[in-house]
This record gives sequence, structure tokens and C-alpha cells, in this order.
Amino acid sequence: MRIISGKYKGRSLSGFQIEGTRPTMDRVKESLFAMIQTKVKGSICLDLFAGSGSLGFEALSQGANKCYFVDKNRKVIQTLKQNQEKLQVEEPIILLHQDFKQALILFHEQKVQFDLIFLDPPYDDYFIQESLQMIEKYDLLKDQGMIICEYETESFTSSYEVLREKKYGDKKIRIYQKK
Repeated sequence: MRIISGKYKGRSLSGFQIEGTRPTMDRVKESLFAMIQTKVKGSICLDLFAGSGSLGFEALSQGANKCYFVDKNRKVIQTLKQNQEKLQVEEPIILLHQDFKQALILFHEQKVQFDLIFLDPPYDDYFIQESLQMIEKYDLLKDQGMIICEYETESFTSSYEVLREKKYGDKKIRIYQKK
């Protein structure tokens, strides 16, 4: 698993072996970032189910200003710290060892909003619908912000506008935008 483009291009990430994580394949990540490339530079990002941090670190590599990484697995948080050091990330990152619901409430209380939100939960947990509802309820997405969902079989809806949907084998990507 590696960073596919930008200033950290070609550098490898740890974390693909952590139980419960399922890293985004390079070809999927490359296509995903091609779809959102105009929104990445200067953005504030949230990698809500961070795992290895592949999506958040990719966003930082491609010009995001800051990224919040959230995961409830302590081993994942340790791996994110290692990846930050390995990549020598210069941009500010915030690591939160919390359940996604607690983190979204915290962001609401702190009045934090995001330009890009990556939702890539473990496929067996089906957390996208609940995440979308909380993001909307707490107004965590900036105007013209995007939510990028990666999933297999989960069924979910949102009042946000669907910009793109794409299938890669068993994996699917759906991108929402706040109108």
C-alpha cells in the first residue's frame, strides 16, 4: 500500500495487516482522487474510519491543508502515528482514538466543518447511513463539500446530491456534495 501521487508519492504505508481494516486498492484510490481532484487542494479533511489512513494521507499528499483521522482501534492509532513519521508529514493532523459517533459529536461541539469526508467503514459494520445522518444533523460539511463513501453491499441514502457513483469489482464509490 502506497501513496499514489503528490508530494509523498511512492512512499509506503503500514496498516494493511491490522485486523478489521480493509485498505483501499491503489487503482480505486487513484480513480477516486481523480474524481475529487479539484476539491483536495487547501481542504480540511476527515478520514472517519481511518484504518491505515490511506485516504487521509493521500489527500495531504495532494495538497489538503489538514486532516483529522478517527478510529476506535488503538493499534490503528499507533499505526497512523508511525505512518505520519514514515511519510514525514508536514501538514497538521489530528488523531482521535474514538468511536465515530463520539467524534462527530465532538466536531459539532467544536464547530469544526470539513471540505472532504471519507467514509470507508469496515464493510460488515454498515455505518455509512448513520454517519451521513449525523454529518447532516450536525452540519459538519462545508458548502460545496464532498462526502466520499466506499462500500460493498450497504444500502444508504442522503439528502446530499449524488455527484458520482462507480463500481470496481465488489467495491463501490459514491460521492455526495452539499448543495
